[in-house]
Amino acid sequence: MPPSLDALTALRHDFHRAPELGFQEERTKTRVADHLRALGLEVHEGVGVVGILRAGTGNRTIGLRADMDALPITEIAGLDYGSETSGVMHACGHDGHMTMLLGAAETLAKDPDFDGTVVFLFQPNEEHGLGAQAMIDEGVLERFPIEEVYAIHNLPGAPVGQVSTRPGLICSSESLFELTITGQGGHASMPQAGVDAITVGAELVQALQTIVSRKLAPGAGAVVSVTEFLTDGQRNVLPGHATLKGDARARSPQDRADIERHMRRIAAGIATAHDVQIDVSFKTEFIETNNAPGPTEAVVQAARAQGLDTIPDRTPMSFSEDFAHFAAAVPGCFLLLGNGTEGRNGQPLHSADYDFNDALLPIGANLWAQLVRDRLPQRQD
Repeated sequence: MPPSLDALTALRHDFHRAPELGFQEERTKTRVADHLRALGLEVHEGVGVVGILRAGTGNRTIGLRADMDALPITEIAGLDYGSETSGVMHACGHDGHMTMLLGAAETLAKDPDFDGTVVFLFQPNEEHGLGAQAMIDEGVLERFPIEEVYAIHNLPGAPVGQVSTRPGLICSSESLFELTITGQGGHASMPQAGVDAITVGAELVQALQTIVSRKLAPGAGAVVSVTEFLTDGQRNVLPGHATLKGDARARSPQDRADIERHMRRIAAGIATAHDVQIDVSFKTEFIETNNAPGPTEAVVQAARAQGLDTIPDRTPMSFSEDFAHFAAAVPGCFLLLGNGTEGRNGQPLHSADYDFNDALLPIGANLWAQLVRDRLPQRQD
């Protein structure tokens, strides 16, 4: 018997009231672990929380992942279950993701009509792309030999409960870059006496835009965005130092490598032209997320069995997803579940007025349970 909507909603609201940032999810982990133990699951706590549910005699094992962390965003007031932690909120729906997976664990624990092992993975620090790898480094995949792994993410702007996914690339990589310019500061009235780092930086910002527009194939889906421009200049002081920070997205490892190569070449050329030093840092935290064909087809079939509107070949998303590290280690599927189009449910992810749609809770929990039954079917004697 699946948990009621009221029970799931109360659990989700409890998570929403007490958001915690990446690798700080102590209360959240305790809440998840206690809930799993109360259901009779075997529970292992480390950087994340792992719940184990076995049924029958089958030796196949699948993993289901939910993310736990919140974001450093101040929530717009208006919810009676709003964040009680100043400057932190669940602005990406991880409170709902956890609740759907706990709902599935309860459904399957009460009626274990499958044959095999389900590993429930509750992952920290998805937002910075560090939590999945931390669990992998801790040995979760060696300790629990998962054969397939799955994850759900809600999608504002899509109809409630609509499932969309695709085989192959589903989410872009994210690389953070930083370019530090060392010139020669001076008096604003005598620019010829030094090398103004802000002028060099402005030229660099413009030049970086040619990477996508002129150096990668049209339709590559890459993005290069300068998001910060910091200098040590003042009202009448020309800066001698400037730092540009930004974000690059790519849909293939080759494009990602090409973006870094072109960025370093552009920086070196501009440095030579202006006789300054430009140091480049380019760090990839989120790799591309790729879905395996078999697990993706399994998701499509489970969604259709639940009567859900299903898009099996959606276009890839430009955002990045830490699930990529699990999917790179084990065949898997990342799927999107429509959060709705109205009010706060339709607001963009990471916005201060976003909220997860409680109507999704039983839909997601039942979809997870359907997938487990499909992938770990009971033997017909």
